[in-house]
Amino acid sequence: MRLETRPPNVEGKGAVKQRQLLVNALRMRPDRIVIGEIRGDEALDMLQAMNTGHDGSLTTLHANSPRDALSRLETLVLMAGVDLPLKAIRKQMASAIDLIVQLNRLRDGSRRITAITEITGIEGETLTLQDIFAFESKGSDADGRIVGEFRATGNRPETLSRLHAAGIPLPKELAQLFPDRRGSASSAW
Repeated sequence: MRLETRPPNVEGKGAVKQRQLLVNALRMRPDRIVIGEIRGDEALDMLQAMNTGHDGSLTTLHANSPRDALSRLETLVLMAGVDLPLKAIRKQMASAIDLIVQLNRLRDGSRRITAITEITGIEGETLTLQDIFAFESKGSDADGRIVGEFRATGNRPETLSRLHAAGIPLPKELAQLFPDRRGSASSAW
């Protein structure tokens, strides 16, 4: 089901905010929640929903890098006005978020995925990350368009074991990029 925000009318009434929609969506018992962009206090509700069985949910937010996205998410959660310690917010983030997909606008105006980063946990009060894929720019072509490759970093995603346990097959091309601990691509799948 699709729900949309609504601005207030000319009398300043009738607004429907994203946080209200998220709370109402949770009452509908969805399997997944997709929010186009979080910009405010709904970040707390989204984070809590992702920690209570709504696996596969996703949202977007604007940030310069995967690490900046996490900092921005912390700030948005704090905007909810709930007095949560930063460590508790970070623990929820580490538990709820598996991957960050970073899109950037490049010099030529094109938009590209520039990184796929995994949250691997929390050490002390710091969220630990590892890049799984990264865009490597090779310069520009004759028309000024950015040329490059999206490459695996060599880091084996911890998320693979969860995908396997859920019965989600990994395409053979990807399985070859991430051999199991014994060096075999096929034995993990």
